[in-house]
Amino acid sequence: MDEVRLIDEDGNQVGITAIDKALEKAENAGLDLVEVSPNSKPPVCRIMNHGKAKYEAQKKAHDSKKKQHVIKFKEIRFRPRIEEHDLNTKVQRAKKFIQQGFKLKVTIMYRGREMVRQDLGLAVLERVKEMMDDVAIVEKENGLEGRRLSIIMSAK
Repeated sequence: MDEVRLIDEDGNQVGITAIDKALEKAENAGLDLVEVSPNSKPPVCRIMNHGKAKYEAQKKAHDSKKKQHVIKFKEIRFRPRIEEHDLNTKVQRAKKFIQQGFKLKVTIMYRGREMVRQDLGLAVLERVKEMMDDVAIVEKENGLEGRRLSIIMSAK
């Protein structure tokens, strides 16, 4: 690798140049010689301020990140044989999460032989849907994954 395709600081193609000459041109301009495309034959190098280019790329990435909207999830887990009071308490907490703008994942967890009576978990899930009906809608029904049955709810 003793020759490179050189692009000057204005973006004009200089042509194929020896590395020594390219480094000399970069030094005379007070800039860096940056390898842009190492896999091509001959490799492409550009005369530029590497620190400034890196800073601008980082700034651009930061600005694009700022514009994206992050959806936050909360998860509430139930068991198939949950008692009435516990169910009411968890549903009240779930309503607060929905009102705060979170999406909610409602999960029924089965343990041991509870898998035999999946209808109990489905009944609990239906009760939760009914109780949350005034503030939330079911966005997605994930179904059974392993020993977990889940749905995703979002605000009306």
